Amino acid sequence: MRPTRRAILLFVPAVPLALLLVVWDPAWWAIAFDYAALVLLAMASDAALSLPRRRLMFEVAAPERLHVGEPGAVRVTLRALGRHPRAVPIELLAEQRGDLDPPEIVATLLPPGGKAVTELRLLPRRRGRVQLDRIWLCWQGPLGLIERLSIEPVFRAIDVLPNIRGVERAALRFLSQEAVFGVKPQAQRGEGSEFEALRDYAPGFDTRFIDWKHSARHRRLLCKEFRTERNNPIVLAFDTGYLMREPIEGVPRLDHAINAGLLLGWVSLQGGDLVGAFGFDAAVRQYLAPVRGAAGFPRLQQTVAALDYHGDETNFTLGLAELGARLKRRSLIVLFTEFVDTVTAELLIESLRRMTSRHLVVFVTLRDSLLQQTVDREPARFSEVAEAVVAHDLLRERSIVFERLMRLGIHCLDVPSRGLSVALVNRYLAIKERGLL
Repeated sequence: MRPTRRAILLFVPAVPLALLLVVWDPAWWAIAFDYAALVLLAMASDAALSLPRRRLMFEVAAPERLHVGEPGAVRVTLRALGRHPRAVPIELLAEQRGDLDPPEIVATLLPPGGKAVTELRLLPRRRGRVQLDRIWLCWQGPLGLIERLSIEPVFRAIDVLPNIRGVERAALRFLSQEAVFGVKPQAQRGEGSEFEALRDYAPGFDTRFIDWKHSARHRRLLCKEFRTERNNPIVLAFDTGYLMREPIEGVPRLDHAINAGLLLGWVSLQGGDLVGAFGFDAAVRQYLAPVRGAAGFPRLQQTVAALDYHGDETNFTLGLAELGARLKRRSLIVLFTEFVDTVTAELLIESLRRMTSRHLVVFVTLRDSLLQQTVDREPARFSEVAEAVVAHDLLRERSIVFERLMRLGIHCLDVPSRGLSVALVNRYLAIKERGLL
């Protein structure tokens, strides 16, 4: 229990007033004393009329897990035991640890004889584990002269996982249509490169697929039908080096990559392909051999959720060579990484050159809008001119690296974080349709 600002503002003037009265007339000191005593009496009355802590029942329900970049909430229920004649405004503040946004003070009103239910917002920015230690409660008396402070221990550990809720929503949009390979029988025919059957030619069919040999034998035009390939290994390779720790829209690049990779893994597993995961920086951190079917998605999710943030520089020569040694057949490798300039990308390009001789590679990076905004912004000072020149040089060097990679036959994706998942799945579907695997 402590005095409020109102009580302090009422009590403090008694001190200089007493000094002035004593100086003017020593017999008047009792007036200042009576004023101070009156304020203290009002504070004591306010304390007696306020809601005591023993009559306040406190319950908290914390979520078992949170998802990166998606807000969660701690549900707090307050009840007043016995009869209380007035509503009590109560402020709550969470004491937390971990990579979370700073907590905010939440105000609620506890009605007489009822209960108040409120939520404390939690917004994690990185995967791992966060701690909810205590919740602070503060409420005042009816006169606003004293306030009671209560610290309620909670001590809950909450796991922060990749944002699979966004993966589920995006997957439902894809699976609700008929364009996902292998989901519905009618979506398989006419696409891909594996021979399915022969059918009579009809106007509008592609003449390139006419089978002239069988048409001559049966004395009518016959066309070949194809189906989409299945059982293709797909490996999601994540760079976990220091460049992937840089936040974009408040979330590290690595978590944006994991969310997009999980969506691609879900769609690929539904389409009949095998999906694995690989994490590396200065050393190999995680490896999951390609698994089959929707039942393998929890294993994929568990593997990528265990990828930690590292401050080491990425060794592409070691990581990609190790991945190539573990893959025994031609695979689609989706590499999520980041680079700064052409100098740091030399070893990356050389390692990918060797990788493309056996495998199909999709090179994925996140476009930082800050560089383009710096170039397009009208400069007002000389320092802004220098910043625009440096940003333009970085963008030019990035374009040079992408051009060299595309000449090697590598599929490059450099898109903003919001469009990464859709762009990646669309590129995967285009690769499957063209039969590049």
